Amino acid sequence: MAPIRTLIVDDEPLARRRIVQLLERAPEFKLIGECRNGAEALAQLSPVASTIDLVFLDVQMPDLTGLQVLQQLPAQQLPLVVFVTAYERYTLQAFEAHAVDYLLKPIDPDRFHRCLTHVQHLMHQRTPPQFQQQLQALLREMTPAAPPTVPAPAPTDQFLIKNNGRLYFVNAGDVRYLEARGNYVVVHTHGQEHSLRSTLSQLATQLDPNRFIRIHRSLIVNLNFIKELRPWAHGEYLVTLHDDTHLSSSRSYNESVQRFLQRFTQ
Repeated sequence: MAPIRTLIVDDEPLARRRIVQLLERAPEFKLIGECRNGAEALAQLSPVASTIDLVFLDVQMPDLTGLQVLQQLPAQQLPLVVFVTAYERYTLQAFEAHAVDYLLKPIDPDRFHRCLTHVQHLMHQRTPPQFQQQLQALLREMTPAAPPTVPAPAPTDQFLIKNNGRLYFVNAGDVRYLEARGNYVVVHTHGQEHSLRSTLSQLATQLDPNRFIRIHRSLIVNLNFIKELRPWAHGEYLVTLHDDTHLSSSRSYNESVQRFLQRFTQ
């Protein structure tokens, strides 16, 4: 039988050296190379996967984990893999269920020898497609499912105002601008002011971004009531409403103002 062509992938030099030393006692295995991280492993495996029979693959690496490396390889290029890890929680049931071997750090010589015997048995008994199917099943099991998409809440149409024991509503379309004052937000409508126990950031998440724009950390303006924007110093703007109220934007919110102006230049 031809030597089993082997690649070592581990970010720890001592761990790689340990595997190299143990492999030197097993002439049935031929060391093809060593990789220090997931990027090097991809570079080594992607073009020449057909020349690699076995990979000792560290599960935890700083750039790409061992599982992420495998996920980026085509299924037909997956070799036989022995996972190496210092964290037992990454092993046991999942690996055993898919007949994929693993080694715990620090590697015990007797356990390593049993692993090599297991690998030789697999190489004799199974074909490459079987290895690939097992690894694909393992990757599916150990890859976290994407969280369900939570639809964004619909913009509010009304504000509930509490004042002197009264509860009443103000339509969002009637709001000219909102102004932060301490622990309150003042809702400005035509000739009236209403106080809300809230923060401007909280209200910003409830407002329709196509209707309202934040121009200052203390100001959100209803676009329908803007009459004029005049460039001011340092990238700021003087904003004039239809009732001749004057508001000043701040440079930190200049990008929001620019996005609004781009609607009329496209």
